[in-house]
Amino acid sequence: MVRAKGEERRAEILRATLEVIAERGYRGATLGAVAERVGLTQQGLLHYFPTKEALLVALLAERDQWDAIPGDSWRLDLLSSLVDYNAMRPGVVQTFSALLGESVTEAHPARDFFTRRYVVVRGNMASVLRTAYGERLPSGLTPEQAGTLMVAVMDGLQYQWLLDPEAVDMSAAFRDFLHLLEGADAERPKT
Repeated sequence: MVRAKGEERRAEILRATLEVIAERGYRGATLGAVAERVGLTQQGLLHYFPTKEALLVALLAERDQWDAIPGDSWRLDLLSSLVDYNAMRPGVVQTFSALLGESVTEAHPARDFFTRRYVVVRGNMASVLRTAYGERLPSGLTPEQAGTLMVAVMDGLQYQWLLDPEAVDMSAAFRDFLHLLEGADAERPKT
């Protein structure tokens, strides 16, 4: 019973952290602001997460669990569904995007998390494409080449959609990208 309450409180803190980071960015978010949002003192918050960095890493891991699908279970249609799902939760996408953008600096506490995450995500995308197309896509790209591009498209669309949701239909644009991948009759431009 006590453990369940502790887990419930941790989940509440992570939700509040997501909101605060979405509003202020990681650097602008304070433990005090998170604590206040959940009705704790800063010292009380430190009982659950001993540092801001520990809170950030827990939030990122939790966010990945929300979207967890075993790596070998991904399919192209599920990727489209994930983009649709993300379009329904701008706060989560905003927080992820803000942290990703900030993490490119050397000293950012999420840098290692995102670096490792992208190795896994690129591998998963290559696997999805290999399952769908074999060793070469209709364009001639390998699954690894196209997987890197797929991740870039997904994340880039999120930034564009967050900046101008009226002009950018993230779901439709991702489906357009998938259509490009399927373009077997399209001639590859000469370089």
